[in-house]
Amino acid sequence: MTLPNSPFTLAMPIDQNDHTLGPASAIVTLVEYGDFECPSCGQAYPAVNMLLKHFEGRVRFVFRQFPLREVHSHAALAAEAAEAAAAQQQFWPMHNLLFEHQHHLKAASLRQYAGQAGLDLNRYDHEMSDHVYLQRVQEHIESGTRSGVRGTPAFFVNGVLQDSSFGFQPLQTAIDAALRV
Repeated sequence: MTLPNSPFTLAMPIDQNDHTLGPASAIVTLVEYGDFECPSCGQAYPAVNMLLKHFEGRVRFVFRQFPLREVHSHAALAAEAAEAAAAQQQFWPMHNLLFEHQHHLKAASLRQYAGQAGLDLNRYDHEMSDHVYLQRVQEHIESGTRSGVRGTPAFFVNGVLQDSSFGFQPLQTAIDAALRV
């Protein structure tokens, strides 16, 4: 279900720099603004995977960074690590590792996950020490804020903010409805 009287729509269109799964031609695009250290995002992670499996081939999934720095002290660095992995075409393996180990996101653990994801660790070390991807993370945060994101996870179905505070059934219903259009 969309938020009642919600004027909140996706402020930044999907582009070639986004992290996507599924066909670009899909009728439905599901966008998540997430935080790797957020417990609710951690709970959403397997549910999103189930939704993607259920709607396989019919939904494109996009993940954007929205680290809640005020409450999750390691979230911003984890977001930078995910972006460093993306630069080496390993965003999704890193994304999965970060959610699967979200209680261990200190710098040393992030480097370990980078190695597990197959990253060039010399490049990773250099880019992380220089905060090469901090601007990219900040752009995601700003686009989320302009889109009405106030917390995580925040989901958009075909560009409209959805209320997933009561579980994933409303999100599945919104995707089903969008597929029928």
